[in-house]
Amino acid sequence: MHDTLRAQLWPLPTLGVVLAVVAGVGLPRLDERFQHDIPAWLRDYLFAGNADAARSVLATIAGSLVTVTALTFSLTVLTLQLASSQFSPRLLRTFTADRYVQTTLALFLATFTYALTVLRTVRTGEDERSGFVPQVSVTVAFLLTLASVLGLVLFLSHLAREIRVETMMSSVHSAADRTIQRLLPHQEDAPRRDPASGAHRAAPLKPPPDALTLTAGTSGFLTSVDEEALLDAAVEADAILLIDRHPGSSLITGTPMGAAWPRAGERFAPETRARLTEAAAKAVTTGPERTDHQDIAFGLRQLTDIAAKALSPGVNDPTTAVHALSHSSALLCELTQRHLGPHLLLDNDQQVRVVLRRPNLEELLDLAVTQPMRYGAAEPAVLTRIAVLLREVAWTSSPAHQPPVHSALTRLRATIDAQDFHPTERLRLTELTHLVEQTLAKQRAHDTTP
Repeated sequence: MHDTLRAQLWPLPTLGVVLAVVAGVGLPRLDERFQHDIPAWLRDYLFAGNADAARSVLATIAGSLVTVTALTFSLTVLTLQLASSQFSPRLLRTFTADRYVQTTLALFLATFTYALTVLRTVRTGEDERSGFVPQVSVTVAFLLTLASVLGLVLFLSHLAREIRVETMMSSVHSAADRTIQRLLPHQEDAPRRDPASGAHRAAPLKPPPDALTLTAGTSGFLTSVDEEALLDAAVEADAILLIDRHPGSSLITGTPMGAAWPRAGERFAPETRARLTEAAAKAVTTGPERTDHQDIAFGLRQLTDIAAKALSPGVNDPTTAVHALSHSSALLCELTQRHLGPHLLLDNDQQVRVVLRRPNLEELLDLAVTQPMRYGAAEPAVLTRIAVLLREVAWTSSPAHQPPVHSALTRLRATIDAQDFHPTERLRLTELTHLVEQTLAKQRAHDTTP
């Protein structure tokens, strides 16, 4: 829920409006109560006009802020449209979650609301009540206006920087890196089996033939899994649960997403089957779009989209594709240092109760290079960067991670052979593929050295 609100434009501006109403009602009351107790040195800095002047100032502030807010919103929508059409629709979430944009809109709307709320408290003295000019409140409105003007200048500067593709790729890279660090332990920190106690004994990823099929309760992209709820359900039923779909996968209501089977080998009672099915469906949350909350592949998906869009005939920007592949390479190298196996949830006796599937290096590497390799097959610069990416991944990977690199290298060589390149370009690409092989061989030799 928090992750969903974070990517919306309305929560922070709405909070700003509410706070502005509270301040616009409460501050004039304090103003009226303590107006005769204000020190002389402070009074010189407060608004000194009469009621008509106060109304004119507040009305001007409210009117101008409406225009500025409309301009800011228009620029934001234009940026979202540009990001969607020029780069990838999956980048919209990056913009809507931008705290700078949300804060700027909140400041403008809060200033407008505050000015209107204070305006209603100004009295000229022509009615039965005496005249009243909330000096402190009007001064605060003036200060908020100055802050809004400064915010507009900074917002335009921020927007000009944010619409650059380099900035967008850097933002995606940073978000994906934070997700990886939060969810994936380093290989040396991953759970290992203790031969003496049998702790961390891995459950089979292939369920028995008579296992209970767990089905999705709602359709959409799998955004998060409630690990605690699944573990409690598995312990209560004395079962082992396997969720065979990872965050980012598309789920359809009523279709399989995992399995459950008794740990002791006995069949489930009908009520236990119903409880497990319901608990699993409730523990898996779906949404209309992918998020980076638990989806470690989402950043690679966004970067690959940018590369694929840059290689489309209407854009034809191989340099952007090469830069996107550089960011993908950095993420893949980081992922090779992490534990990419299934995520195991253990009970109090350190026995596996829940197995959560995660994408392996083969899937992640395929996500990063397959589409750029296909759409950039005729561009030597793109294939060169893919070869360098494979060498970089080979350099940081362990022997267990080398088969996916070999597979990608085989596809790269087939792509190179199918193109009509200049002999110099072909020679350069061939040399790079040999360097990838040499790097893999060096890593194997290094890992087998006592």
